[in-house]
Amino acid sequence: MERYKYSDITKKVIGCAMEVHNTLGNGFQEVIYQRCLAIELARQHLSFARERAQTIYYKDVDVGTRRVDFLVEEKVLVELKAVIRLENVHFAQAINYLEAFELEVGLLINFGSTSLEFRRLQKY
Repeated sequence: MERYKYSDITKKVIGCAMEVHNTLGNGFQEVIYQRCLAIELARQHLSFARERAQTIYYKDVDVGTRRVDFLVEEKVLVELKAVIRLENVHFAQAINYLEAFELEVGLLINFGSTSLEFRRLQKY
């Protein structure tokens, strides 16, 4: 039995991110990590969409779109950062994406630190 919902998927994604970080280290722009992570996800035979757009509504009025870095297996949202340290605003953004995409599980992954940082996000 899974301890967390979709832990089989999140475990693979984190492993892919670790491979990218171990190979590149920190110091690159987010888009470079995004491209490399796409390669690793494909090698793990995970289905994914990059830069998936979602319409944002305010009181039933379309106010624009936001793009999430990855949607993996149509179940897990993955938001990437390349910053020295994750801040509360990064967590808030990822939680808002979960809400907008109507998903339960997400990962916030930071490649900008000397050690890979990742946080699992789950709506209850």
